[in-house]
Amino acid sequence: MAWIRLLIALHWRVLRWPPLAVDLVRVAWRFRHRHWYRRFPFLPLPALGYTRWRLYTAYGSETAVPPAEDVVAFARWVGRQP
Repeated sequence: MAWIRLLIALHWRVLRWPPLAVDLVRVAWRFRHRHWYRRFPFLPLPALGYTRWRLYTAYGSETAVPPAEDVVAFARWVGRQP
């Protein structure tokens, strides 16, 4: 349920500031599984192990749900990268 709340919070932030959507898509693309096009369901979904490792190193728990502010700050940082 916490992930759904995060998605809703990000959705509202995108509605208030539409350029954030581009940065969030860039983050999603960076987190995609390396060979996503070879495995069913053929969608650029994130690698579960990598995502768990990122959550563990950032929040100390593999099951942590990041706050929307952190996701937005990271997305904006990614958006400024070449």
